[in-house]
Amino acid sequence: MFTDITALDVLLRGTVLALIGLAWVVICVRVIGLRAFSKMTSFDFVTTVAIGSLLAGSVQATDWSGLSQALIAIAALLGIQYAVSRLRSRRNDFEGVIGNRPALLMRDGQFLEDALTRTRTTRSDVIGKLREANVLHLGEVRAVVLESTGDISVLHGKELDEVLLEGVKSGA
Repeated sequence: MFTDITALDVLLRGTVLALIGLAWVVICVRVIGLRAFSKMTSFDFVTTVAIGSLLAGSVQATDWSGLSQALIAIAALLGIQYAVSRLRSRRNDFEGVIGNRPALLMRDGQFLEDALTRTRTTRSDVIGKLREANVLHLGEVRAVVLESTGDISVLHGKELDEVLLEGVKSGA
């Protein structure tokens, strides 16, 4: 067991601070809602990284003021994420400011080379997604979309309802 009381104190302190920090994040996420765990936009990703950094800092706090400052910052970031998600759902023009617009990578069986270049997506990435979607012929593909979350959606079949491409960037 531990013979050095200082090492034991450090271990216990780190454990208690980690438990407090994790419990605080769970409480904040429960209040904010599941949006914090949904597919991430670039804003959500940055917020999540910042929260992780603050949580790590809270575990290393040397006094209660350092811990409380980190916990307040975590709550503030989650509150900002909540407010931004509410704004995005209410105002279409705000979506383009805070997130990426989906981009059309393929249309009616044809790769859109300019879009692939602009989004830094390779043909092999798209072909892999086509295989995952059980596409057997490129002529079956109505559209391939790089979503704002980074996912690639494959729309295939005989017809495509144009409403599915609303808000998708299609130009070079």
